[in-house]
Amino acid sequence: MSYFADLILPLPLEKRFTYSLSPEEASFIQPGMRLAVQFGKNRIYTGIVAEIHQNPPEVYEAKPIHQILDEKPLLTKEQLTFWKWIASYYLCAEGDVMRAALPGPFLLESESIVKLRKDAQPDSVELSDDEYLVTEALQRQSSMKIHEVEQLLDRKKVLPVINKLVMKDLVDLDQEIYEQFKPKEVRYVRLNPAYEAESEMHRLLDDLSRAPKQREILLSYFSITAKSKKALKTKKLIKESGANSGTLKSLIDKGIFEEFYQETDRINYQGEISNQEIILNKIQQQAFDEIRKNFEEDKVCLLHGVTSSGKTEIYIKLIEEAINRGKQALYLLPEIALTTQLIKRLQDYFGEKVLVYHSKYSVNERVEIYKHVLNNSEKGRIILGARSCIFLPFQDLGLIVVDEEHESTFKQFDPAPRYHARDSAVVLANLFKASIVLGSATPSTESYFNAEHNKYALVELTRRYGNVLMPEVEIVDIKTAHRKKKMTGHFSERLLDEIKESLKEEEQVILFQNRRGFSPIMECNTCGHSPQCPNCDVSLTFHSHNNQLRCHYCGYHIAMQQQCMACGSNEITTKGFGTEQVETELKALFPEHNIARMDQDTTRGKYAYEKIITAFEAHETDILIGTQMLTKGLDFRKVSLVGIMNADNLLNFPDFRAHERSFQLMQQVAGRAGRTKKRGKVLIQTYNPHHQIIQQVSTGAYTEMYKEQLEDRYQYQYPPYYRLIRLTLKCRDYSKTNEAADWLARALENVFDRYVLGPEFPPVARIRNEYYKNILVKIPQKQSLGKTKKVVQRILTSFRAIGAFRSVRVIVNVDPQ
Repeated sequence: MSYFADLILPLPLEKRFTYSLSPEEASFIQPGMRLAVQFGKNRIYTGIVAEIHQNPPEVYEAKPIHQILDEKPLLTKEQLTFWKWIASYYLCAEGDVMRAALPGPFLLESESIVKLRKDAQPDSVELSDDEYLVTEALQRQSSMKIHEVEQLLDRKKVLPVINKLVMKDLVDLDQEIYEQFKPKEVRYVRLNPAYEAESEMHRLLDDLSRAPKQREILLSYFSITAKSKKALKTKKLIKESGANSGTLKSLIDKGIFEEFYQETDRINYQGEISNQEIILNKIQQQAFDEIRKNFEEDKVCLLHGVTSSGKTEIYIKLIEEAINRGKQALYLLPEIALTTQLIKRLQDYFGEKVLVYHSKYSVNERVEIYKHVLNNSEKGRIILGARSCIFLPFQDLGLIVVDEEHESTFKQFDPAPRYHARDSAVVLANLFKASIVLGSATPSTESYFNAEHNKYALVELTRRYGNVLMPEVEIVDIKTAHRKKKMTGHFSERLLDEIKESLKEEEQVILFQNRRGFSPIMECNTCGHSPQCPNCDVSLTFHSHNNQLRCHYCGYHIAMQQQCMACGSNEITTKGFGTEQVETELKALFPEHNIARMDQDTTRGKYAYEKIITAFEAHETDILIGTQMLTKGLDFRKVSLVGIMNADNLLNFPDFRAHERSFQLMQQVAGRAGRTKKRGKVLIQTYNPHHQIIQQVSTGAYTEMYKEQLEDRYQYQYPPYYRLIRLTLKCRDYSKTNEAADWLARALENVFDRYVLGPEFPPVARIRNEYYKNILVKIPQKQSLGKTKKVVQRILTSFRAIGAFRSVRVIVNVDPQ
């Protein structure tokens, strides 16, 4: 009887691929296991078994599998269902989801290995120069990988050369599968059992009387093992005895010591549980009870609590309940920077049950966390991390907390799948019948709309914890300040006075400028030329710390120019400013104070966030300047002043969400001020003090902002009233991009009529020498989302069949942010 397995391959294929199985293989293999299979001519890939059945493929003959890589499934049934939903909802391939969901080491791939045949006689055959070079190299080394042959011959296409050698019976081609994950092993040492008797021990010490260093190691070993019965690490023995590894090696070579290795976890929690219990105040307890009541009705719960109202304590209490029921909990955060403070808070309550998972961890560490969650071990009860956490193999998920749910960083932009972690988490919770709470001080318009229309339950916290007052917000008109010459660099007189006052009282200051670098535009005063990126349609940003002009899109950089590149004039000025320029100005104004900067340039390392945040918490830093990383959920006790350097560059953005985003960012950054008894202060510098969003931030009027935005969205047909699908075309050929965009737009208009906008060039129309063009499809509430997507897929299939447009890539983004 024939058996077949449908596999998900890590490739952007529209369908699963079917392979044949023997009855023995079919009885052993389960969905979720990894198999190595051949796909294409000679590449071997890791495939995930999605289904086992007895229906042969109709169009092609199923190949047998290459080998089985797992003894038990690596994926759960729920994960496979979840992957399928993400692929169908976000219009991408399951292979794309697989690449995003699995840590790299699980995706084993093959390398073709070239080996010289044992009976080969290269001298007796006529060889070309390239063939001769390869055979000569193989006589010196046993085998070579394809990329090593490419380096040897200094050319990309080496397969024809290798094929000729195979035809001449000189070399063999093998496929080798490389597993990248290596468990961390620790080296231990123990005394040879032959010397454990007391008489043998004394004889050994006498024998070593002429080797004092070796004897010293032996005596150190006895004193350490007398205190502890644990296995002794080699490192510890060398440190305690003060000897070197060479001396220890001599003892191992003599057979006096034996060395052995033990696997260990890369992630270990060293601390102790310091907080046993959380006591909620009356308002928090009320909110907590309401949330639990809504959970009983299986409702998604939106917790709208003002900044510093104590939402985290409620989350911890909910997690505690889930853990006590033997369930797993997932805590999603929009920004890695936020995990730094939260890990500490959660570990104080739950100890080593908390695991953190995000992209700053090494692949090996991520594999270990993945395995802990898969095995439902005590160590992986609570997972804390950024958006990719939703792909972990949960066994029994009981609770999902999505903190700062309004954040656009929950949306994956590139590569596919372009999923939204908040919306996907709602589906994941539904799969496990788990409870889910979305929390924010400034909920997204869509979530609040769902709560108002009884799709979600709404719970509100209107007061700060401990009845601390909301910060006082003051608007500074820098247009008038410039006219009256009351500006020092980019600081108004008012902001500088407040900074001086806060520093005098030994309090801390946060300054927010949502642009990194020193200055976004360099301009020649003589001819007006500003240096542009040759690959993108943007001007180069000046970074003073390394004196470079850099493109933030493609990474292109050149040294800072002393003269104008167009006319040779020396009169070059900078326009606009970033975090780096704010830092430079502050260091000149307050030389005796410690100033730190937190943006993408200063947080590249794994522990960079931690160092900056810990230094600020410990009051080692007086002023912290940062981009939007600073705005989200961080809790600093001694910050009395927050300054928003330029509110206008947030508002003037070509996007229907720009005003909502500006309100959220400013409201969130304002919430970092005055989180203890003393009332905080927020200063907003702007050229447009009467703008309605800035006025709403100054009064904290969230509902006013929400109603206004809703009115605009209804009028112009945007979410939450309409769903959006954005199609982005990109190609190196300008005219081909235009032609393809026009063809696709016409095809969509034939079906969707007036609900198709575009094609339009985006604000930055060329990135990395590729031209971009956008088409927006709007989907009214009554129109079926599933059917719309099927039509879009069908039109895209027709588009891809046109030979002239083969070089044009189409990126589909469902619910773009």
